[in-house]
Amino acid sequence: MPNYILTIESSCDETAAAVIGDDGVVYADALATQEKLHALYGGVVPELASRAHCQRINPILDLTLKKAQERIPGFTFNQLSAIAVANAPGLAGSLLVGLTAAKTLAVVFDKPLIAVDHLQAHLYAAQLYANSQAREAGLVPISVFPCVGLIVSGGHSTLYECKSPIDFVTLGSTIDDAAGEAFDKVAAMLGLPYPGGPSIQKAAVDGNPKAYNFTRSLLNDPSRLDFSFSGLKTAVRYELVGPGERDFPDLSQQPQRRADLAASFQAAVVDCLAGKAVLALKKTGYKTLCVGGGVAANKVLRERLERESKNKRFKLYIPPLKLCTDNAVMGAVAWEMYRADRFADLSLDIVPGLRRVGRQ
Repeated sequence: MPNYILTIESSCDETAAAVIGDDGVVYADALATQEKLHALYGGVVPELASRAHCQRINPILDLTLKKAQERIPGFTFNQLSAIAVANAPGLAGSLLVGLTAAKTLAVVFDKPLIAVDHLQAHLYAAQLYANSQAREAGLVPISVFPCVGLIVSGGHSTLYECKSPIDFVTLGSTIDDAAGEAFDKVAAMLGLPYPGGPSIQKAAVDGNPKAYNFTRSLLNDPSRLDFSFSGLKTAVRYELVGPGERDFPDLSQQPQRRADLAASFQAAVVDCLAGKAVLALKKTGYKTLCVGGGVAANKVLRERLERESKNKRFKLYIPPLKLCTDNAVMGAVAWEMYRADRFADLSLDIVPGLRRVGRQ
């Protein structure tokens, strides 16, 4: 009989929990999204996010327990080997809700507590994907580590040297906006709904990615593995309105122009992400690239990286779409912490903000 860990995720605007066995099986998974709530404001409002987590954390835990009992008759949280929770990085109020719930359960059921780094968890989703591929093929799962890891989300655009699932070194990061943040802001300029990633991808389908030659900052600098998307965002703005102007045109009346702008912007982002990822592989000598985060759901980025992996002969692991956005299943990285005896005590605190894991 396997052992089980309960994982809790509340770093931004998704409230999630899962029960995961040491056999790699997800026995229960529940998630509540706040997308409609924040769409009214064009982005995540931290105070509203934390309040929504407070309202949803207990129902999500109850649902997770119910689902686990359907798979494991008689299951209770008392059978858990540990309680794991994402405590960094993220929104302070959001992280606190998940951490408080995890600490409470750890005390009530006298279980060890495990701190999960949200970014390491995102990349571990690639390991879960590799495991599922191996099982479907009747093969023994193998580790995707060591590898180069690329995190692309609303708050992060970072490259890591991943020596193991829990040993990361930062290779490069955004010096201004993250890719997902740029998608959201450009979508607002184009009159497209939040979240920006899916909206721009949809609008770009009928567009010409070469219609506008937008800047690709730092792409041609082989000495750096950093990203910069602020200049690209500004270039789109100046294509729409002049410096100092505030009123954007109504592009609903110019569908082809909007499609071309969306496609050209998306192409520039993908060029930067793919180009720096390939450079990181070359610099480290690794032959595996793992990708995680919400922007990893972008179809054009996935297709570009697939082509690069075939041309440059490296292995590519990108999890399915449901494991790209925030979820508790990726908290399975807690089993790696468990096996390494990396436990936390009840003094565990949150580490909010856009933290870089590993040394520079």
